[in-house]
Amino acid sequence: MSIRFDGRVAIVTGAGGGLGREHALALAARGAKVVVNDLGGAVDGSGGSGSAAQKVVDEIVAAGGEAVADAHSVSDFAGAQALVQRAVDTYGTVDIVINNAGILRDKSFIKMDMPDFDTVVDVHLLGSAYVTKAAWPILTAKNYGRIIMTTSTTGLFGNFGQANYGAAKLGLVGLMNTLKIEGQKFDIRVNSICPVAATRMTEGLMPAQILEKLKPGLVTPAVMFLVSQDAPTGEIIEAGAGWYTRVQVYQGTGAILGDKTTPEDIAANWDKISDMSEARAYATGSEAFAGALKM
Repeated sequence: MSIRFDGRVAIVTGAGGGLGREHALALAARGAKVVVNDLGGAVDGSGGSGSAAQKVVDEIVAAGGEAVADAHSVSDFAGAQALVQRAVDTYGTVDIVINNAGILRDKSFIKMDMPDFDTVVDVHLLGSAYVTKAAWPILTAKNYGRIIMTTSTTGLFGNFGQANYGAAKLGLVGLMNTLKIEGQKFDIRVNSICPVAATRMTEGLMPAQILEKLKPGLVTPAVMFLVSQDAPTGEIIEAGAGWYTRVQVYQGTGAILGDKTTPEDIAANWDKISDMSEARAYATGSEAFAGALKM
């Protein structure tokens, strides 16, 4: 089966380099018309220039594809709306949204200034929500959409010095979990990619010999699958160095302690409460709650 995107219009945020560039190039090579969005700022979000996005557009056009550059910031709703309007004005619609834009402002939590916390959340979490919200009416009206959230092992498992980044990245999984439900009747499928890749955001976090193996392009095949016609929905796929795996949240069977439970009862039954030997994943929060009631 060949995965193609002929006739589809895709928006890729943060596509001026790294992962976003690879996603944009791959979409265009497989037939999509691509809106290449990048503010063109530094890793910490400062500054800005449209040249990064235009360079990727030039690559796509030189290879025979179709693309247009956009330099709006996704961290405010007006910018996100303008980005989506750019796609509509140029190509008439939107089919695919890949939320990839991001910045880093790493510090241990005790040293972190709250504006740095806010700014990282604004770009990663709110930026993804804003672009998705701006595109949502178009996708629901046409009964088709494929959306990617970019999460991280920092959000899923934690990492020192990245409280702001981790909070935003796990928040994206929560956003996906609700949108997968609300989008079902419109054939809008929402998934998350958890990349492990050598980009300018990770170059200072890992040894050079490891970064050499983590080519950003090795994440892109998973993203192309997750935005394809036959994609699943509500999935988290971790990808890096040619390795791909599904990640899920599990709930244990727990312990029924009754309506007179005390803190001492929790302590006495901690082994049973924390036992994950028969844990399972649930498709929705209500399903998980119903499962708990049946135990």
